[in-house]
Amino acid sequence: MILPVVEADDPRIAAFRDVRERDLVGRQGAFMAEGEVVLRLLAARLGATDGHRLCALLLSQAQAARLADVIEALPPDIPVYVAGQKVMDQVVGFPIHRGILALGAARPLPEPSALLDSLGERALVVAALGLTNHDNMGGIFRNAAAFGADAVLIDAASCDPLYRKAIRVSVGASLVVPFARVADGASAVELLKARGFEVVALSPAGREPLSRLVRPPRVAALFGTEGPGLPGEVMAMTRTVAIPMASGFDSLNVATTSGIVLHHLAGV
Repeated sequence: MILPVVEADDPRIAAFRDVRERDLVGRQGAFMAEGEVVLRLLAARLGATDGHRLCALLLSQAQAARLADVIEALPPDIPVYVAGQKVMDQVVGFPIHRGILALGAARPLPEPSALLDSLGERALVVAALGLTNHDNMGGIFRNAAAFGADAVLIDAASCDPLYRKAIRVSVGASLVVPFARVADGASAVELLKARGFEVVALSPAGREPLSRLVRPPRVAALFGTEGPGLPGEVMAMTRTVAIPMASGFDSLNVATTSGIVLHHLAGV
């Protein structure tokens, strides 16, 4: 359903207007994704019973021509709005060089216990605690997808993995990897331990080096916010692991840390 748009104030595309301001306010169960890779991922997963729902597209004329195969495969009830680049920039509120926006409806978040109960005897879980930076959140989801993590737990203090920037940085992984919210780190550890997970907390103050960690069948890796890291209460409840650093340097970016750790756990 290709629908030309010639005016920025066209009421049909109100949901695409002032994207950055909407990012800050929140979309109440909806999300905005951008870029070809993410759009193709969303389109390929249409019809999945546990997936997100694609509601509408806003494309530049140039991108609409390039994405003819995607558009042709969409169900006819999904509107595809097509605008000139100037009009699209006016609608969005900034120069959107990718020329691709997708409006979606998020699937309901599962209960953390139900999500963990659905995993097999061999499972890898990531827990992100206190992460308020969308780049880091997106990076962790990208690593989780790349190294085959089965699920991600995030606490109430963490930012939304379906925020537009987090989706972009994750290259769509936050739309694919199942996740659930827990109240806090202690709750996450208790849930995981009750289901037979070995819980590993990453910290520069960890008691053992990552290289000595042999993966248990069910393992969860916990990552804390930049600076303060994981709370002491959580560290006291878990097996603590460190990545040794060169002299004079004590830590890595949390997304980088997650990549190293997940690569190690996926390969052993």
